[in-house]
Amino acid sequence: MASPPTSLVFKVHRNEPELISPAKPVPRELKLLSDIDDQEGLRFHIPVIQLYRYNPSMKGKDPAKVVKEALAKALVFYYPFAGRLREGPGRKLTVDCNGEGILFVEGDADVSIEEFGEALHPPFPCLEELIFDVPGSSAVLNSPLILVQVTRLRCGGFILALRLNHTMADAPGLVQFMSAVGEMARGATVPSLQPVWHRHVLFARDPPHVTRTHREYDEVPDTKGTIIPLDEMAHRSFFFGPTEISAIRRFVPPHLRNCSTFEILTACLWRLRTIALRPDPEEEMRIICIINARGKSNSPIPKGYYGNAFAFPVAVASAKELRDNPLGFALEKVREVKAGVDGEYMKSVADLMVVKGRPHFTVVRSYLVSDVTRAGFGEMDLGWGMPAYGGPAKGGVGAIPGVASFYIPLKNNKGEEGILVPLCLPAPAMERFEKQLGGMLKDQNTSSSSLIISAL
Repeated sequence: MASPPTSLVFKVHRNEPELISPAKPVPRELKLLSDIDDQEGLRFHIPVIQLYRYNPSMKGKDPAKVVKEALAKALVFYYPFAGRLREGPGRKLTVDCNGEGILFVEGDADVSIEEFGEALHPPFPCLEELIFDVPGSSAVLNSPLILVQVTRLRCGGFILALRLNHTMADAPGLVQFMSAVGEMARGATVPSLQPVWHRHVLFARDPPHVTRTHREYDEVPDTKGTIIPLDEMAHRSFFFGPTEISAIRRFVPPHLRNCSTFEILTACLWRLRTIALRPDPEEEMRIICIINARGKSNSPIPKGYYGNAFAFPVAVASAKELRDNPLGFALEKVREVKAGVDGEYMKSVADLMVVKGRPHFTVVRSYLVSDVTRAGFGEMDLGWGMPAYGGPAKGGVGAIPGVASFYIPLKNNKGEEGILVPLCLPAPAMERFEKQLGGMLKDQNTSSSSLIISAL
């Protein structure tokens, strides 16, 4: 598969940033976040990017103007996004719904969407140009909760890049908001799905009562410096289509053949990444799976809820166990943690947050995966049709870059639907990872060049 031109360099000529407030008066009030929302591991801004091709039916329409007006209309219904976060006793976060607004930047780049290459996916060149970090805007407290930049391109297409304060919403919640923006841009006056605040459904109980084991919040000392260093990092994106997934399935024992693609891919990446990093054999290695609690048994999450409604359950095994056992060992561990998330699990996490002071999930020797293949980023129509790419702007986001990967839906240039996984590893470990993965996939008509589809 063709790699994007990593040498692509361009500048965005931006207007002065402005604040967009709700188009009509909204309630002035204080709203508490849930005890899932305000944990330490979500106190950061997450970048998302949408690329839209030129659409002749929108000739003469300025995407920046259309998006700006649609945002103002959507904020009437999602007015907490126009507020500011304050921190109270016990580090409890509250939204001051003061209508100050979200940050908006418009700009122009002398580049066409075609210059980004055939396959549009992270990592994107000049990302800092496409989502400008407005000075003073990236604090978690007392700052705009969303920043949107619309960059018009020479070809008539445009790029919408967005940065969200993660304590306010998860991927389904952000997609719900942006879908409302899309509906407003296309002429609707109210969103088809009404937003529901209801953060109380994930408040800790009184008194708090931790009923489940939450090893994702273990306090693990980093005695051997195993948090990945940020310098000398290699970034690659790997494509897993039907051919690659069926090749990995060959290594799965018969009783686990009905496993989901997510489970198989996660187990494979955890095992190979561990082997590539070469930790001490007795070191505990962790895989954290982001699991959405919407629709799980006894889940309290109502339809239209746009807060964070997921857990970080973790599987733990020694480096030696992962290296020496076949894939089925890691797979059973992944299946077990995934199955454990239900409504009670979420309540137990909320209780733990209050008891332990809102800790960060453990990043020492951890690898976190988040599946956004069904989140709906690729279906956000702002009037120009579906985006050519929609989803996370990069892998390895959050407090500790290199720890996280997203599973992003992608159609490759052969027209195959698959999953793109951006990965971040020290350069020598990345070489070992590619070799191991290539070995697993050989004899399946899969060349490593079609698997690795970008490198920056």
